[in-house]
Amino acid sequence: MIITYEDIKKNSTINTYIEKADETLLALGFTEHSFPHVCKVADMAGRILTELGFDEHTIELGKIAGYMHDIGNVVNRIDHAQSGAIMAFRILDKMGVNDEDIATIVSAIGNHDESTAFPVNVVAAALIIADKSDVRESRVRSAADITADIHDRVNYAVKKQYFDIDTVNKRMTLFLEVDTGISEVMEYFEIFLGRMKLCKKAAKKLGYEYKLNINHQEMA
Repeated sequence: MIITYEDIKKNSTINTYIEKADETLLALGFTEHSFPHVCKVADMAGRILTELGFDEHTIELGKIAGYMHDIGNVVNRIDHAQSGAIMAFRILDKMGVNDEDIATIVSAIGNHDESTAFPVNVVAAALIIADKSDVRESRVRSAADITADIHDRVNYAVKKQYFDIDTVNKRMTLFLEVDTGISEVMEYFEIFLGRMKLCKKAAKKLGYEYKLNINHQEMA
């Protein structure tokens, strides 16, 4: 069976897991990981694969992996990529998705968290970049006390974000406008350096360079 992104978005089981996973992360004090995040990741993964010239089926797999990538948080934040991959396998298998597509999707989901991730295929590479590039003010649950958590502070400081794909020079650049009165640029690197290194590996898998530009200055 050939599955589509729209099929996945309409699946009540998947949507329940996304909702409940975000409730878990809310209780643990993490930033938003619900439908705004997974839809943004799915759309960006699809955009990356589209602009790089991949076929429609690969693009659909990228969107599906993006939408489902965080369902493992319903189990625990620790090893959520691996939990999510196993959960995704069970769901997709029950839906009758063919083995090759399941393998691509679950390997991408299982390789998206920076503690264990590696861009094992192009779908995984697109997912990694899309996920790690989602830094924005609206992911912060409450601005009441952003001084208490560096992740909240860094996300809240990002006032504008733009992701550019330069197909001529083979370069991907994440442009951020950061309010340094809320969070210093060095705080961004304190928590996101590992993620940026992973994005560089992912971009290399796709034949591109990955760059970060903060407040009109190229950082890496």
